[in-house]
Amino acid sequence: MTTSAPPRRPVRIANCSGFYGDRLSAMAEVLRGGDVDVITGDYLAEVTMLVLAKNRLKDPSSGYARTFLTQIDPLLEEIAARSVKIVVNAGGLNPAGLAATVRDLCAKRQVMLNVAHVEGDDVLDRLDDLQAAGHRLEHLDTGKPLTDWGTPPLTANAYLGAWGIVAALKAGADIVICPRVTDASVIVGPAIWWHDWAMDDWDRLAGAVVAGHIIECGTQATGGNYSGFAKIPDMIRPGFPLAEIDADGSCVITKHAGTGGAVTTGTVTAQLLYEIQGLDYLNPDVTVQLDTIRLEDCDDNCVRVIGTRGAPPPATTKVAMTALGGFENSMMFVLTGLDRDKKAKLVEDGFRALLQGASIDELRFDHIGGLSEASGDQLGVTSLLRVSVKGAEHAVGRAFFDASVELGLASYPGLFSLRTGSRAANAYGVYWPGMLPQSVLEHEAVLADGTRIAAPQPPATSLPREPVAKTPSDAVFGATRAAALGELFDARSGDKGGNANVGLWARDDAGYRWLEAELTPDVIRELLPETRELIIERHDLPNLRAVNFVVRGLLGGGATETLRFDSQAKALGEYVRSKVVELPVALLSRNAATL
Repeated sequence: MTTSAPPRRPVRIANCSGFYGDRLSAMAEVLRGGDVDVITGDYLAEVTMLVLAKNRLKDPSSGYARTFLTQIDPLLEEIAARSVKIVVNAGGLNPAGLAATVRDLCAKRQVMLNVAHVEGDDVLDRLDDLQAAGHRLEHLDTGKPLTDWGTPPLTANAYLGAWGIVAALKAGADIVICPRVTDASVIVGPAIWWHDWAMDDWDRLAGAVVAGHIIECGTQATGGNYSGFAKIPDMIRPGFPLAEIDADGSCVITKHAGTGGAVTTGTVTAQLLYEIQGLDYLNPDVTVQLDTIRLEDCDDNCVRVIGTRGAPPPATTKVAMTALGGFENSMMFVLTGLDRDKKAKLVEDGFRALLQGASIDELRFDHIGGLSEASGDQLGVTSLLRVSVKGAEHAVGRAFFDASVELGLASYPGLFSLRTGSRAANAYGVYWPGMLPQSVLEHEAVLADGTRIAAPQPPATSLPREPVAKTPSDAVFGATRAAALGELFDARSGDKGGNANVGLWARDDAGYRWLEAELTPDVIRELLPETRELIIERHDLPNLRAVNFVVRGLLGGGATETLRFDSQAKALGEYVRSKVVELPVALLSRNAATL
């Protein structure tokens, strides 16, 4: 009689980067701070691909995240001695180039590390053929075909899954350099490799995607950018997160002992709600049913994530395309004392008159700060006026700058600026999110000797979604008083293309019952004037005591091109929390007692 091998212990994965430019010492901190099996890093955002493309225009050998080299260079000997695997998406637009550079570093230092990379995301040179074959690359929000864009793409990268990473690790790679894989894939790949999961282990794969989503943004899982930051110790240098992923796909989120920040159900919930849309979180390898996730405190700085259900992935994957869209410029005026709204209007009228007839596509005025005339020091009666512009290069460069200079002694009393417009306009990017069938991608692992291993395709199958039962609520909340939503609820917000999301969650079941019953899309529209003409969706996550709102079109064309002051909706959650509504006195009293 034969028996299957016992499952391996949980794989311990530490993430050392949440964006291109994150803490340079983070890789050393997670490597030296305790036991780890794999170190991962996420360097790519939608905006980053355009940054790398601009770099590549200046230097064709670039196109990758150079900070990764700064991080790994002094650690190569320790990585080899401890047999720690490294999996990162720092390859950006040039994974082969970054892999070759890392191999050169290893050779010069005589460090024996096997470096592989992943390819297949870059479809820029295939766009004409793909469209000729009938792939319209429709915009995910508008449904328009790519042919309507009218802008030559500078980058076109499909979001790959984890199986190229798995192939590289199974072939003996110690370092895997990835291009535009999904953010979570750098964590999912090592988990699949470690536990030898099958392609249709949907719940396990879904659990790994959730673990990846939690730690992919680095210290956002350990208290960074957290609305409950006042309760988090040592917020100057929060530690980077670790995920201990078990054979069944469940995980424990933690951090190295002695590091700053904290891991709590609150910090983990915050990251779970970051940059999500509906209840199904689509990934090239699996569809995660977000409303099945449950969290449990299991120790200090340890949160267990259980119950995650998965389903087969979609047949398609997102393709992110960027291009140079035009030119922009901006400057910031300081408004002080009385009549600041009238002073702002005078500046606006002046710019509009001076730029009349110029090739301007958009001219925007954002008055930042309150209009209180209360007594206090000078800063207490100061606000800012941000003037931003898009259009033809000369119009938003020299003409815009000359207009700002001309107003210098001919506008409101007390005029001075914190940042003057530049004579030279800045090029901005535009963004087009499309879709392609995964079957047309050439997803491969490339080993050091040039051997190419094709990544397997997810099975073409489907499973019915099992609805998560909701408990009917007949709660009676009693007397109310006016208070800010943030007194009872935390929030996290972010962007996906031109859309914004804001998730709010309660600290107890009674608070969630109020959220579920009272905070509707119509209420959000009333609270946020800028959303009143937009589509707002609400998705309920009762296991997390959370509701997630998706505000479609708030960011226009997306972070690379919008003139909106909060271009990535990072502060939208805090804006919502500041809004005053009628809240139950009983809930407010209970909250006050726990502070």
